[in-house]
Amino acid sequence: MALTRILISVKTYPTLSATYDELVCTAGFKEDGSWIRIYPVPYRKLKYADQYKKWQWIEIDIVRNTKDFRKESYRPADLDKDIIIGETIPTTNNWILRKEIALKNVYTDMSTLIQEAKDINIGRSLAVLRPKKVIDFIW
Repeated sequence: MALTRILISVKTYPTLSATYDELVCTAGFKEDGSWIRIYPVPYRKLKYADQYKKWQWIEIDIVRNTKDFRKESYRPADLDKDIIIGETIPTTNNWILRKEIALKNVYTDMSTLIQEAKDINIGRSLAVLRPKKVIDFIW
């Protein structure tokens, strides 16, 4: 069993599942700043001690999710195994500790991201994008 350390940054709203009742898609950063997606996670059925928060480090045994073509997609190796819950990264000093991980690999060109998403050797589906200019914002 090899544990992977992940800083959780995204948790989707639970969706219904015929197999697991309900699931959450979780994404975050590995220590090198690369993105990773963990799906399926029956979040509300996890032991309370295993229910992680956003911006919290976890350690979990994962394997490639072969049912998902996206290269960043993994799934828990065994849903009955405990998740090791680590420290929560605070927002102090203008989010500096979160930025150290989340901003390691930043894109500024959407066309590069689109090319990488279409390239079967790269297949990027998660990224941090910092636009050069915000043209419009609709709320």
